[in-house]
Amino acid sequence: MNALLDRFADLLPMFAWPWWLLAVPAPWLVRWLLPPARDVAPALRAPWGRRLEAVAGGAPLPGVRRMPWLAWLAWTLLCVAAARPQTPGEAVQPPVSGRDLMLAVDLSGSMGEEDMRLGGRAVDRLTAAKAVLSDFLDRREGDRVGLIVFGQRAYVLSPLTLDRESVRSQLLDSVVGLAGRETAIGDAIGLAVKRLREQRSGQRVVVLLTDGVNTAGQLDPEKAAELAQAHGVRIHAVAFGGDLPGLFGMRMPGTMAEIDEEALQRIAAATSGRAFRARDARELAGIYAEIDRLEPVERPGQLLRPPVERYPWPLGAALALGLFATWRPRRRSRVAADPSEAGA
Repeated sequence: MNALLDRFADLLPMFAWPWWLLAVPAPWLVRWLLPPARDVAPALRAPWGRRLEAVAGGAPLPGVRRMPWLAWLAWTLLCVAAARPQTPGEAVQPPVSGRDLMLAVDLSGSMGEEDMRLGGRAVDRLTAAKAVLSDFLDRREGDRVGLIVFGQRAYVLSPLTLDRESVRSQLLDSVVGLAGRETAIGDAIGLAVKRLREQRSGQRVVVLLTDGVNTAGQLDPEKAAELAQAHGVRIHAVAFGGDLPGLFGMRMPGTMAEIDEEALQRIAAATSGRAFRARDARELAGIYAEIDRLEPVERPGQLLRPPVERYPWPLGAALALGLFATWRPRRRSRVAADPSEAGA
């Protein structure tokens, strides 16, 4: 008996809803506990009806409480199907979900400088950045991405979301000067850290794009970097902007774009990130491709064997047996009524 119970316990994990198996003996219990139904109204009124009932002694006719074994088997199979039998499927190794990634984009006045070329025409820095970032978003499937823009102040245009199209739409709708004409790099980093600190550790990343020097805001960029490091937020800083033209096309002292590259390098180094310098749209695209490699979206996860549902088999068998059990008595009654059909 114990061996039988142990065997039954071993089979239980094969069912998603094993408690449905308790319904298997339900028809037996109903037949055992409830008395047979009797029709109190006589089907045929006859003066000797009382006498017939006395002769029968109120006993049911033979076979009335008997139930076809096919019907019992169909009921058992139906209960097994309801319990959802499952078998382990093929081993799979799904990728772990991607990063929580905040894009911080500079919208200060200098982002309107038309020193970039895109598709053979001169465009401003923000337009070139939008094109590159839009392509970058296409490759971040599986990431939760948010968007912060900053100028004199920093604002969240899109919280962390899997809907990259909404982030792209907010990015494309942004314009130079939307957040002010100055550059609050420290405030942008601080706001990004605030949004990321409650997320999964080891997955928090900020990609900072700026073309200037911190000139506004209440938080010093290097203090903000310390705050990011304390909360496990990694910052990749991208300095973006072309060199100003010099005399007769020659680069002269004082004509370099005003970008504090050293400060951005310190920010990135403090948070175990990388600092980059892009002088045109092509270099910027290469930088974001490099960030793709630094921050991969997918990595192999835990090996799993997803269950495969097997309930269609007992369910189909139960329906077939039920139909056969219903059809068989009717055929017998037709044969009894017409003996010529039996010989056919």
